Amino acid sequence: MTQQGYEVTQAAGGVPIKSWTRGVHFEDQARQQLINLSRLPFIHKWIAAMPDVHLGKGATIGSVVPTVNAIIPAAVGVDIGCGMMAVKTQIRAEQLPDSLRDVRHAIERAVPHGREHNRGGRDKGAWGQLPDDVAIAWRELAEPFKQLCEKYPLLKNTNNAHHLGTLGTGNHFIELCLDESDAVWVMLHSGSRGVGNRIGTHFIELAQKEMQRWQIQLPDRDLAYLPEGSRYFADYVQAVEWAQHYARINRDVMMRRVLNALSETLSLNFSAQLAAVNCHHNYVSREHHYGKNVFVTRKGAVRAGLGEWGIIPGSMGAKSFIVRGLGNEESFCSCSHGAGRVLSRTAAKKQVSLEQHIAATEGVECRKDPSVLDETPAAYKPIEQVMAAQSDLVEIMHTLKQVVCVKG
Repeated sequence: MTQQGYEVTQAAGGVPIKSWTRGVHFEDQARQQLINLSRLPFIHKWIAAMPDVHLGKGATIGSVVPTVNAIIPAAVGVDIGCGMMAVKTQIRAEQLPDSLRDVRHAIERAVPHGREHNRGGRDKGAWGQLPDDVAIAWRELAEPFKQLCEKYPLLKNTNNAHHLGTLGTGNHFIELCLDESDAVWVMLHSGSRGVGNRIGTHFIELAQKEMQRWQIQLPDRDLAYLPEGSRYFADYVQAVEWAQHYARINRDVMMRRVLNALSETLSLNFSAQLAAVNCHHNYVSREHHYGKNVFVTRKGAVRAGLGEWGIIPGSMGAKSFIVRGLGNEESFCSCSHGAGRVLSRTAAKKQVSLEQHIAATEGVECRKDPSVLDETPAAYKPIEQVMAAQSDLVEIMHTLKQVVCVKG
């Protein structure tokens, strides 16, 4: 059934699923995953699916799940607080050198990225000795983290402070982009790193054990939930809020380091609107919708309240968009967080050749080797189709095209 800007799926025993997927690929597995979610007894009104929707672990990526008196840890995911930050600088396109290789290398030196599995050796994606700016930023997080560790000692054995101000792997990136007027933007994507992953994984396991203890049957064990007032609920909320705060500071630290690297490499003094946009897209928040105070879990979705700014990136060879929310309550004031995958990482590496990747990233200073084929543009939905499908959720304020892309 089609209605307004979305389609409605209604499965027996479940709340409706409103999906903004006109003109974009919507895989059957993701639809079934949403149907499983819709049958949980504490969903408020309906579930919203964004145009970048695709299969995730437990809960669908690109989903907005409002719940009453319960939270599903797997619907928040393990990259808690993952999100985007974008800053418009005073640099103009004509001030950039013809070759941007030195710029990319300067960014790569300024921000640890990637990962190495050397037992006993330092991971290249983490700090060895904390730089002063990172140590100062950690102070704000240290005491509440210590309190979390007193209850959950396994969190101590994580890359917590040593991952602050680092990028990570996979779809996390740092980019230099040009907007429609040739102004230079810096845009980056990362979250709560190793410590957030440990928090998410641990509480998903605790919720699954609680379901077993209460003998609650679920359509998918990854949909295990924590009811408000139950043993682990308050601790989980506290841990998630800390991880979301960590993720925001992580992006702030990286942005400052990238801007400093740019200034030094280009020999330019410039100002930047540091508070331009900094938004989560894997998180849970307390909100009021349709007469109820609810928990809204956005897994691969951005809040798009009326006038709120957000970021919707394309793939590493496509456009990205700075948007302003239209406050559409039908989507619980949400929009997509990106283009959304159409190929798994394994499938992308099998189906896309290095030559195709090089052609698709022409004009972008980035790595063009087999290790990044899982992030090649062909692995994602066309961003123009994704934006067209959510024209009633956001308005486009700036269109960005990357000229440098750093991947983990």
